[in-house]
Amino acid sequence: MSGLIGSLVPLFRRSFLQLTATRTYATPKAGGALGGSKKKKLGKLGPTVEKKVIPVETDTARLVNYVCGSNIMKQGEDVKIQPDTEYPEWLWKLHVGAPLTLEEMDPNTKAYWRKLRRMGLQRNNKLAKLKKF
Repeated sequence: MSGLIGSLVPLFRRSFLQLTATRTYATPKAGGALGGSKKKKLGKLGPTVEKKVIPVETDTARLVNYVCGSNIMKQGEDVKIQPDTEYPEWLWKLHVGAPLTLEEMDPNTKAYWRKLRRMGLQRNNKLAKLKKF
């Protein structure tokens, strides 16, 4: 056994010396300590793009009669606003204010149970943060 180990020691020393001799990370770079005047490489996202200025509509008659910005095509015009009778009845019943509390919601709806589940998850996460380990 000792003969095998004795024959491996010179081989190990030789390979160790080859590994340590090839390390060149401590050598100074060409161009001085500050790196010279090289151009900076572009980031992962590529060159920066200038922001486009979108014109703001100031014509009051157009603002009152059209949904400005609704046309995404190069040709055509924005959607014209219709009278209230042309829209479905459920549109006027939508809740657009602050979110309802759990007490204000109907327990027979899916939204009630989603909110209840979300509140339970938030409570469990907050309690998990309080644990010392």
